[in-house]
Amino acid sequence: MNGKRALVTGANTGIGKWTAVGLAERGFSVLVHARSPEKGRAAVDEIRGLSGNPSVGLVLADLSSLDAVRALAAAVLEQCPRLDVLVNNAGLISTRRVETVDGFESTFAVNHLAPFLLTNLLLGRIRASSPARIVTVSSRAHLSAALDFDDLDCRRGYAAMDAYARSKLANVLFTRELARRLAGSGVSANCLHPGVVRTEFGAGGELGGVMGIGWYLMQPFLLSPRQGAETSIYLATSPDVEDVTGEYFDRRRVARTASPARDMAAASRLWRVSAERVGIEPDSTGAASL
Repeated sequence: MNGKRALVTGANTGIGKWTAVGLAERGFSVLVHARSPEKGRAAVDEIRGLSGNPSVGLVLADLSSLDAVRALAAAVLEQCPRLDVLVNNAGLISTRRVETVDGFESTFAVNHLAPFLLTNLLLGRIRASSPARIVTVSSRAHLSAALDFDDLDCRRGYAAMDAYARSKLANVLFTRELARRLAGSGVSANCLHPGVVRTEFGAGGELGGVMGIGWYLMQPFLLSPRQGAETSIYLATSPDVEDVTGEYFDRRRVARTASPARDMAAASRLWRVSAERVGIEPDSTGAASL
């Protein structure tokens, strides 16, 4: 073991699972986050077998609940005296508008607010582990998005791909602002497009109708989950990017974002709005309180 510790959210399947495998293969002690105990335990066993690394543990949380995110952070802090890598990988897409227990639209809540809160809650431990890295899985879908700060919860109309694209734009803006706030700390923050990947994401009823049929027909042409994890692993481990921060990557290269994703005033505003929503101080440079 190399002595380093990593947390990967949404790691019981797909890109997250193969990211965890890649980190475990490189000697990391890996915490696998899952929502289901059964699926989580099965994933841990599989990751241990595939990597040959027994140092793989499990933490559970439903990221649609802010209280559950706080409990997840507490469990990670209890188990990890250091945290060298955080991979914010978990995400969802929903064909219909659903509100979380906290009253937020679920796609925005799970894809943006949950990693925003989790990162802030773990930030003190991550900074103390410097040099460390924060990697957030965004998507090329952000290229078609724009944020409406007056309707972040899609109350005036909901379309699944629009909501997803906005949440992925939020991931890029979050990364930009996080990198700015962490400048000089030895902690990098980058985000990425993993490619269009053949995973359970978008299957199992999340996408229905024409979208579901289209997703099914695309399957033979998509990347494998292992291929989709390559850029996450690269950003988490490669010495080539140890001094790179605040960037968006596609196929292990810095890629150009849409102009709304380069708007630092919007990034700062999104940070303040998000902090208010999850109940943390917006100007903390250390870590939020549990």
